[in-house]
Amino acid sequence: MFDNLIDRLEHSFKLLKGEGRITEINVAETLKDIRKALLDADVSYKVAKSFCDEVKQKALGQNVLKAVRPGQMMTKIVHDELALLMGGDVVEMNLKGPRPLVVLVAGLQGSGKTTFSGKLALMLKSKKSMRPLLTACDVYRPAAIEQLKVLATQTGADLYTEEGVMQPVSIAKNAIRHAKTMGYDVVIVDTAGRLAIDEQMMTEIKAIKDSIQPNETLFVVDSMTGQDAVETARAFNERLHFDGVVLTKLDGDTRGGAALSIRAVVHKPIKFVSSGEKMEALELFYPKRIADRILGMGDIVSLVEKAQEQYNEEEARKLQKRLAKDQFSFNDFYDQIQQIKKMGNVKDLASMIPGMSKALKDVDIDNSAFKGAEAIILSMTPRERDQPSLLNGSRRKRIAEGSGRSIVEVNRLIKQFEDSRKLMKSAAGGKLPALMAQKRR
Repeated sequence: MFDNLIDRLEHSFKLLKGEGRITEINVAETLKDIRKALLDADVSYKVAKSFCDEVKQKALGQNVLKAVRPGQMMTKIVHDELALLMGGDVVEMNLKGPRPLVVLVAGLQGSGKTTFSGKLALMLKSKKSMRPLLTACDVYRPAAIEQLKVLATQTGADLYTEEGVMQPVSIAKNAIRHAKTMGYDVVIVDTAGRLAIDEQMMTEIKAIKDSIQPNETLFVVDSMTGQDAVETARAFNERLHFDGVVLTKLDGDTRGGAALSIRAVVHKPIKFVSSGEKMEALELFYPKRIADRILGMGDIVSLVEKAQEQYNEEEARKLQKRLAKDQFSFNDFYDQIQQIKKMGNVKDLASMIPGMSKALKDVDIDNSAFKGAEAIILSMTPRERDQPSLLNGSRRKRIAEGSGRSIVEVNRLIKQFEDSRKLMKSAAGGKLPALMAQKRR
């Protein structure tokens, strides 16, 4: 996401490179380029114009220090305005109130409502220690209930359904009564959508909201639909007055216009962003961090948080001891690969490192890049994985044949393993695990 916008904005700031000071003339030229970049990213004209007017006003009012170049100052101003445009600060769900809390999920068909419902159930269960009840109120789409059943199984959440019943209002009310009786903390109501907004759908979703009085009403929108997403959000908000927006499919080929426009148009916060099909792929929306990514600054905080989600203090202590005794094995190496894969798409993770977004723009990399390494490691015997020093020439040849990889690839992986072992041993000596544990607290 934002790849093209990142490149265009970088070009815009280069217009100020070498300038001694910010003037009305060079600011106008830069902002003209920024406005074009925003419009190409599918940001609405009204929002793009308002944004550039704000940047111009603040830029011309700045006293630029001698130690700060005009391009750097403009980058700072644009960064701050981008963050404000998207809401400024993170806005979390309201989890206060008597149990069970009720979350109503609305949106068009195909926007990712059902998948989001499953992801939200997992997030509340694993991060908030809440007991969620998924509720199937999409009585029209034949596969909706089956999909929710699969998601409930994957996330370990319970599911309430009334198969054959065509009254979503009744189902939602009964689910809440059931949740009160059984001691659930939160009821997540997945509702029906349509391919386009129609009166029947809007009347039905409004009736459900009026009858169950949810603590949170979340509007789920496919970010790949660009300005259509913004207009759909406007129409839903006029009827539902929802509490927040969920942007899905951020890993797709999207230009980012929805993320940049929707807050300014409907005046409701973006609360979550979702990418990929993995149930763990749901994040709170941090406007300042997204602004960092758009300007190619990376997002180290989010990267560390993702790592911490897979971080197990007890396992880290054991690993530190093995590293200290020079006992790091291919079993440990394999486990590290699995943890990285759980964190999300490798290219997305790498783009959180400052400067890497541009470097990886034309590089095709995903989690399948690990398949070769996994095949090689799994072709080793348990003893070889535990004692890498045994891997002589004949063993390497056998492993290459067994994994379907070349001897060159086997040798390369073993070298990477040795380099990783040295690096991790050095990190362990520097008490990195202790720092991670302290950060986690």
